[in-house]
Amino acid sequence: MLLQRVRNRGIGLGTLLERAAALHPANVMIFDHPLDVAPELGTRVTVAEVADLVDDLAARLWAAKVRPGEHVVIHKSDGFDITLLGFAVARVGAVPVMLSPKLPGPVVAELIRRNGRPVLITDEAKLTGELPRGTAEACEQVLLASGSGAGATPLSQYAGASRIPPVGVPSSGPALITHTSGTTGVPKLAVHTGESLEARYRPQAAAVTPLLRRRPETVAMHVSFVHSRIFLALAVTLLRGCPVVVLADPDPERAAELFARLRPGILEAHPNTFMEWEPLAKDPREPLANVKLFSSTFDAIHPRTVKLMLHASRRRSAIFGQLYGQSEVGPVTVRTFTRQRLFEADGRCVGFPFPGMTGIRVTSRNGRTPSRENPGHIEVRSDGRVRTYLDEHERYEGQVTEGGWWRMGDVGYRSRYGCVHLLDREVDLIEGFGSTLAAEDTLLDRMGDLTEVIVVPGADGTAVPVVCTRGDLPLDRAAWQHAVRGLPPMADPVQWKLEELPHTATTKIKRRELTRVLGERAARATR
Repeated sequence: MLLQRVRNRGIGLGTLLERAAALHPANVMIFDHPLDVAPELGTRVTVAEVADLVDDLAARLWAAKVRPGEHVVIHKSDGFDITLLGFAVARVGAVPVMLSPKLPGPVVAELIRRNGRPVLITDEAKLTGELPRGTAEACEQVLLASGSGAGATPLSQYAGASRIPPVGVPSSGPALITHTSGTTGVPKLAVHTGESLEARYRPQAAAVTPLLRRRPETVAMHVSFVHSRIFLALAVTLLRGCPVVVLADPDPERAAELFARLRPGILEAHPNTFMEWEPLAKDPREPLANVKLFSSTFDAIHPRTVKLMLHASRRRSAIFGQLYGQSEVGPVTVRTFTRQRLFEADGRCVGFPFPGMTGIRVTSRNGRTPSRENPGHIEVRSDGRVRTYLDEHERYEGQVTEGGWWRMGDVGYRSRYGCVHLLDREVDLIEGFGSTLAAEDTLLDRMGDLTEVIVVPGADGTAVPVVCTRGDLPLDRAAWQHAVRGLPPMADPVQWKLEELPHTATTKIKRRELTRVLGERAARATR
């Protein structure tokens, strides 16, 4: 789109932290964990120190013979140094391939195979524990962020390597490879360019910048360290001098202690993380009291969570901002909620496209006009779209429709005012049921002791609600019967512990995996 293309020279991942340090060298970053690659730095550092660490890591990679254009897979134990290693790889002109530490070892091995013979940056725990035998042999070389392992070289061996200037790469060439959520199977590898990342950065910067005109706000974020969003969130915040707090552990008690002490003004997290943080809204320490903007990425969020967050803030004009998008295209629409407009908090409404930057349409699935009762395909346009799926270009082309529109795989409709309503993933539709997501919103709103509810199809096609309760207490069946009044017919609820649900790297529930496991359990029960 036009405003994404004007003077788009690429985001420049390799020099991003260097530029932020030049503008705001004394700005502070705080981590809730030490960095495996540099534990001596501690957990409170300046942006200048972080930029120097990235420069140092880049020098070590260059000394290890990593060269421009090479694919470098980063798959190590969870920590912010995953992202910093990505910046370092980009600084030497290579292409960082970001693989979540939550991915199963065999899946990682398959994604490594799609990269040919890449360099692999991992650690002892992954190399000797989770990765299948033969993984190291499939790589050009294996570098370790920490620990030791047969056939692998610790990055610490190259400590003190001579610094090198950043290597420039074409803005239209591969700059970053991330994986999709994998909710429907083995993740796809999405190839970003410098230009596509800059195109994603612009709408996000446009949304946040007005809130920072008076003064920088402390920004706390819990975002997957392998997602494109973490790189863009750092660009938006650090280039504007905002102190940044990075969380690896979303545990509510740890988050409450950290927020009560640091008083963030902006909070960025995935929707399911905000759900996990609902108890913070009633914490007597008021850890959310100073939050001016709650920012939720890429997926629709339940209205109950929005209400709790906004009412926990003491800021006069607190906002909950919701971005709808996808790994392949970045943010497409935006919607904001305030305390004054909570009565309008329809969880299925994901807002409007960014003027001049993203476009959206809903096309018919059956020849009839898309509506609430007859949802259509949601299709989008954005220059933030990835350029291909690595080793699966035909699959990528299969999602591009006539006129260059990208089919999201979601179904919904647009209201008379143009607001986009997301009703379901197309693969999760239960014919005749209506929107499973809307039913989940209603149940969560009616039952405060539910921490999650997922409606999936049973073996016979009947909608089956899988529920989790606060503290894993037994489900109140009488309250449940009251809560389901007026909703489409469902089977009896199945109660699980929250940690038993299959999650993606961005905390989304793997609904098809959940359906499969439910089917297997039901089959065993009937034997």
